[in-house]
Amino acid sequence: MTDTAAADEASPETTITGAAAGSAPGAERVSRREPSAVLRMSEAEAAEIGGDPDDPDDDELALLNMGPSHPSTHGVLRLMLELSGETVLRSKPVIGYLHTGMEKTGENLTYLQGGTNVTRMDYVSPLFNELVFSLATERLLGIEVPERATWIRMLMCELNRVASHLLFLATGGMELGAVSMMIYGWREREEVLRFFEKVTGLRMNHNYIRPGGVAADLPADWRSDVAELIELIEPRLDEYDTLLTGQPIWRERLQGVGIITAAEAVALGATGPLLRGAGMAWDLRRDEPYLFYDQMDFDVIVGTHGDCYDRYAIRLNEIRESLRIVAQIIDAMPSGDYRTQDKKVTPPPRARIDASMEALIHHFKIFTEGFKVPAGEVYAAVESPRGELGVYLVSDGTSVPYRVHVRAPSFVNLQTLPHLMQDGVIADGIAIIGSVDPIMGDVDR
Repeated sequence: MTDTAAADEASPETTITGAAAGSAPGAERVSRREPSAVLRMSEAEAAEIGGDPDDPDDDELALLNMGPSHPSTHGVLRLMLELSGETVLRSKPVIGYLHTGMEKTGENLTYLQGGTNVTRMDYVSPLFNELVFSLATERLLGIEVPERATWIRMLMCELNRVASHLLFLATGGMELGAVSMMIYGWREREEVLRFFEKVTGLRMNHNYIRPGGVAADLPADWRSDVAELIELIEPRLDEYDTLLTGQPIWRERLQGVGIITAAEAVALGATGPLLRGAGMAWDLRRDEPYLFYDQMDFDVIVGTHGDCYDRYAIRLNEIRESLRIVAQIIDAMPSGDYRTQDKKVTPPPRARIDASMEALIHHFKIFTEGFKVPAGEVYAAVESPRGELGVYLVSDGTSVPYRVHVRAPSFVNLQTLPHLMQDGVIADGIAIIGSVDPIMGDVDR
């Protein structure tokens, strides 16, 4: 598969601002104070900070709390900014305002109940959370998932990627003043969520992908529904190109802003569009294939400059690639079971419960006690819309995980913010946060 340049081939001189310009006020002063872009200061130290008599410009420095202000900080994210005028010298993301302890909760739920927990982490792309948890559980169980169930998982996840990136375009446009993009992006996302509701019964937090397969088969008319979605969304992506990509104000707000190199992205553990925007073609669907992605024909979209514009262009074009994958799934979808028939894992069909006492007991035990998983440990990872989403599971042989840890891409990617924001201005900070696309439920899990 070929790597495709996502970003516009504009020269580096085009609307370069902030760090790329190399002349931001306060740049020399911050190098004397601390070489890092990260504001390594506690709240108590910030409250007691005083002027430096040896630095005549120190009285111009200010500490500002930015957020939590949803939606412009994409949830309950707080940033401590050290400013010289409007220039950001150093910054520090402050997290934890949404903390729910989902990993510890997962250690008190059965493997069957675990899907209801993890689906609420990255609530914008919940199907990926369910998928990676199920993959990890299935590896410990050593069970094979029916082919149809695997294709259904791919279909639902790629549509979820489309919905997630549409939300990025909608909210990102609104934050930078393109309010009409919020209306259009939300409109198309609603159509995808309407299909999800038809399949799973819910718009979000589905608990649809479960260990052993999926909760229910696709409806009889799913092919026509999905074909209509593709037919609806594809031409509207071209309209987004007209509305945003070539718009001078949009370019000025994004090009040359929040630059990160491939080496910096790798050093900070960044993945997803953040890493690919820096020029590194790394996508788990291609480089460490899972499900049936090795049978799919799609391109890995890669940027050039590593700025906010590249990250925007990558997500826009990844929608096109996901629709391309979905179109192939329509043709490849086989018949068969939508979940494994292993009775240790799968409850009996609903119709049998009324006719068989054994089936009723079996159903009762699976949903109350759960199924036992052989002792061991495993790590499974998938390519979510935000990057590498991984689950580390440790089993002690019971029906409840001994340890659950999630490698959340939003959490890891968030540590790039101080480096992206350094020597930029406050207004660019909003564009940078949006380009990272963090989901705080994924951070404060």
